[in-house]
Amino acid sequence: MEHTITRAALSERAADATGLSRFDTAQISDRMFELIGDALKQGETVKLTGFGTLEVRSRAERVGRNPRTGDEHRIAPRHTVVLIPSARLRDSMDHRATEKA
Repeated sequence: MEHTITRAALSERAADATGLSRFDTAQISDRMFELIGDALKQGETVKLTGFGTLEVRSRAERVGRNPRTGDEHRIAPRHTVVLIPSARLRDSMDHRATEKA
């Protein structure tokens, strides 16, 4: 990975691409992220065509081990969000990887 793209950088790129103000694109993106977060909190799946699907998965309780000491400890059950990339995103990433090789 070369570097991390921030929410602010995404808003700036969207502003440059659309001609809207940075403030407007920031408000739009912030609201979209809120809506996506709300849907995930309610256990809904979010499908972003051309990008991928975000879904909530349940992780069962399990036993973990401290790699340094070897001590076992309980890891509580939890919910996590997973991204399943779309075929278009996977293909473009595969194409980019073969260009670099």
